[in-house]
Amino acid sequence: MGPVTVETVISAPREAVFDFLGDLANHVAFTDHFMSDFRLARAKSDGLGAAARFRLENPGPKQWAEVQFTVFERPRRIVEEGRSGRFARNRFWTVWELSQEGKSTRVELTFESQPATRWDSFKEALGARRWVKAQNKTALARLRKVFEEPPDEPLARATVAGLEPMTLPRFGAHPSRERLRAKG
Repeated sequence: MGPVTVETVISAPREAVFDFLGDLANHVAFTDHFMSDFRLARAKSDGLGAAARFRLENPGPKQWAEVQFTVFERPRRIVEEGRSGRFARNRFWTVWELSQEGKSTRVELTFESQPATRWDSFKEALGARRWVKAQNKTALARLRKVFEEPPDEPLARATVAGLEPMTLPRFGAHPSRERLRAKG
């Protein structure tokens, strides 16, 4: 599929929008309408190399996808490179371009995919382009809402599958050590 581009203008500083987009854990807050089971692949969710895995809620058979930040040029550009479909054989790219417009930020999202087989190309030709454009347009509208109409509750954030951050040594004492101290 050739490039599909959507854009919006957000009333927020470019650095703030970039920092939000540059943390994959935040993507759940505005993409959960077409992605589910979003999990981080690494404990570090921001910056170059941050990665995640999720399930696309596309029409037809559902498929898993994986993305990773491969270009991280603060505060203007982020490139996500990913794979999806059976055996992760289809490649795709999402490019986030941010430009300052007065006190606002123009966010341009470009999505492009490269199907691996004729069958995958055929499935994409059945309306994937329209679906991708509609979902990304909705995602940008929801991203704009995050900055312009902050919610009362904290935003949803992705986590690393099976990771309990408070049990990691860098976040304090390990629970098993605490139990040992209490017994001793």
